[in-house]
Amino acid sequence: MEPAAYGAGKAGGAFDPQTFIRQPHTILRIVSWLFSIVVFGCIVNEGYINPPNTPEQFCIYNRNQNACNYGITVGVLAFLTCLLYLALDVYFPQISSVKDRKKAVLSDIGVSGFWAFLWFVGFCFLADQWRVSKEEDSPLNEGSDAARAAIAFSFFSIFTWVGQSFLAFQRYQLGADSALFSQDYTDPSQEASMPYAPYTNEDITDSMATYQQPPSADAFDAGTQGYQTQDY
Repeated sequence: MEPAAYGAGKAGGAFDPQTFIRQPHTILRIVSWLFSIVVFGCIVNEGYINPPNTPEQFCIYNRNQNACNYGITVGVLAFLTCLLYLALDVYFPQISSVKDRKKAVLSDIGVSGFWAFLWFVGFCFLADQWRVSKEEDSPLNEGSDAARAAIAFSFFSIFTWVGQSFLAFQRYQLGADSALFSQDYTDPSQEASMPYAPYTNEDITDSMATYQQPPSADAFDAGTQGYQTQDY
């Protein structure tokens, strides 16, 4: 089994589009991206109406301009966020540092959870304003289908972003294979270009420290002081 760090193998591998598209978090990002287009597209195109005898345009959600602005803003920013993290998913296997991979996965958890909360607020806001909207504001049901579609896809987006956060948390739990990845892992191609460490003479110093000086001549003299010579 190929070693992996936070759901991807070692840096330097070839990019496989088919494998990338089949990944669950990639599918959820694409679905979330499409949902965001539906939400802000419906509001921009059909979310404003012209009541009879009134030249001014009003938001279809109870004439509350903030409701339309919120739906458009959240939709556009979610659209851009999906593109940003899709690009990060493409680049993620090329990240050689395990620490950087960990930061990317943690940011995915936080950002996905934050957007799930924003979509929950958006769904509640739009649904409530649509509930209290007056029927005379749109006598011909102009934009009604678009208004309902924006509410529905805001609701669906809650689950797609929660799913992204959950999958990112699973990748975080996977961590890195400690046998082949360390916290300071770098790309082998980068290690090849690193200069060698300077040579030190610590080994020689350690070996010389165990060397003992030979006994001095005085030691031999002291040992022969008790010896008596005999004359023949």
